[in-house]
Amino acid sequence: MSCEEILKAVFPHLEGRDLATCMLVCKQWLEIAQDDYFWKCLCAKKWPSICKQPSPPTLSYQKLFKTFYKRQQTRTLLPPRLSFNDLEFYIDIWTEEKLMFSEVVPGPVLKKGTWTPPTGICDVLRFHLASPDYKMTLPMQPRFNIPLGQTVSVSVLVGRKDSKKVACIINKSVFDYIDRSTYRALAFDYLDFSPAHPFVSGIRAWISLLFMDHGNEGVIDVFGIELDFCDAANSEDQVLWLLDMLDWK
Repeated sequence: MSCEEILKAVFPHLEGRDLATCMLVCKQWLEIAQDDYFWKCLCAKKWPSICKQPSPPTLSYQKLFKTFYKRQQTRTLLPPRLSFNDLEFYIDIWTEEKLMFSEVVPGPVLKKGTWTPPTGICDVLRFHLASPDYKMTLPMQPRFNIPLGQTVSVSVLVGRKDSKKVACIINKSVFDYIDRSTYRALAFDYLDFSPAHPFVSGIRAWISLLFMDHGNEGVIDVFGIELDFCDAANSEDQVLWLLDMLDWK
C-alpha cells in the first residue's frame, strides 16, 4: 500500500483532535485530511441523524465538527450598554421599624469600593475584601450598632439617569444569616428580569453588613455594606449587563 492509501485507511478511525493534528504534519497529510469524508465519519459518531442527508447542513462536515465539537468555555462580552455613570443606588436599612441608614449612592461611588476599612477588623474579613471577586462596597457613615435580637431588613433600588427608570434589586429582605467567623450578616433577593429575557431567572443579589467586635457578644458594630451578584456576574461589565436586563419601570 502506498503512503496515501495507508493514511486514507487510518484517518477514519481517528478522533477529531488527532485528525486535526495530522493536518499539521505536512502538505500531503493536510490535503488528505481535508477530505470531508473523514469529518463525516466523526460527525456520524456524535450526531448520526445529521449524516442521513445527502449533503451536510453547513458548508462542510469539517466546519460542522469544528464548530460544535467543543463548547466555547469563555465568550468575550460586547461592551455593556449601561455605565455606572448612568446609575444611582437607593439603599435603605431598617432595624425593626426604625430607619438606620438611607442614602442615594452614585454608581461610580458604589462601583469603586475603594475605601480603607477601619482598623480592628478580623483577618478573614480583611482577606475577603481584598479578594479578586467583584463586589461593590460602601462605608457606613456614621457607623451604627445593632442588637442581635432585632430584625434588620434592607431594600435596594437602582435608577437610570439616561432613561429616568427604576428597577428593584432587593425588596425589604431580612439579614437572617449572621456569620460570626467572617463578620458578615447576609441577605439576598432574586432579581426580577424584563419580559424581554423570559428564560433568565434564579439569579440572586447578595448584600452583606460588614461588622466588627463591639466588646459585647449581643451587639454588632456595622462599618460597611457589600453588594454582589456572584451567582452570575463577577466583573464590572458582567454586572452592568445583568443590571441592564432588569425589569426597568
